[in-house]
Amino acid sequence: MTAQIIDGKAIAQEVRLEWKVRADRLIARGITPGMAVIIVGNDPASKVYVANKVKACAELGLYSIHIELPENATEAELLAEIETLNRDPRIHGILVQLPLPKHLDAHRVIEAINPDKDVDGFHEKNVGALVTGETPFPSCTPYGVMVMLEKTGVQIEGKHAVVVGRSNIVGKPMALLLLHKNATVTICTSKTVDLARHTRDADILVAAVGKPNFITKDMVKPGAVVIDVGINRNSEGKLVGDVDFANVKEVAGYITPVPGGVGPMTITMLIANTVRAAERLSGLNK
Repeated sequence: MTAQIIDGKAIAQEVRLEWKVRADRLIARGITPGMAVIIVGNDPASKVYVANKVKACAELGLYSIHIELPENATEAELLAEIETLNRDPRIHGILVQLPLPKHLDAHRVIEAINPDKDVDGFHEKNVGALVTGETPFPSCTPYGVMVMLEKTGVQIEGKHAVVVGRSNIVGKPMALLLLHKNATVTICTSKTVDLARHTRDADILVAAVGKPNFITKDMVKPGAVVIDVGINRNSEGKLVGDVDFANVKEVAGYITPVPGGVGPMTITMLIANTVRAAERLSGLNK
């Protein structure tokens, strides 16, 4: 068996076109969805990611700005920028690029964002709403995975989904979104005893631990859907996921590559959340 590759780039393009229709509807009424990205410091990976977000906005006709603060920016300076954006009617979505320098309190910073503009879905109000299944802004990477599964035709209801990773950004919200679709969900970590026993039982396996090639062929149930959220550099400097792609694809039914899998979906769902925020703030929510 050789797995069917899930083309995240193609699915992301399809989904962006769907959301462009909604963005164009707003623009026709004189409301251009606007996103603001704040980056603190000079992390090269963060700068590339921010540039990709701004580019995606431009391609769909959205308004966007990005604010760069120096590595030694104070918390007060960062909070002041957020407050300005909270009040700016042109801005419907605000995100602060993580991770932040260690002297800044990420939790305090995220809580300063107006939850109605929290398109990353990290504010406590939106996290709480995710638990009840009512959040307007699901975390973008798990949201992208769910849309990817839907577009691929993967049945979720009644299936056993195993999420390896418990981060607030991916693991926990991923588990909740799968649960809301009536999957039976197991959450594991890299420290789980006899991890392979759990992963081999998964119909849908989501790897989000941040360890290159961590999920190996012997850990995967034949025919399983394997979603690789990891983005790592191996010893040769090559971009790889958390899944040993070359070998796991020989047993899986579906698998996402790295790059070209989950990554394009993350930015796409950020766009979706921004358009939805503009609809809500303008009283024109669908």
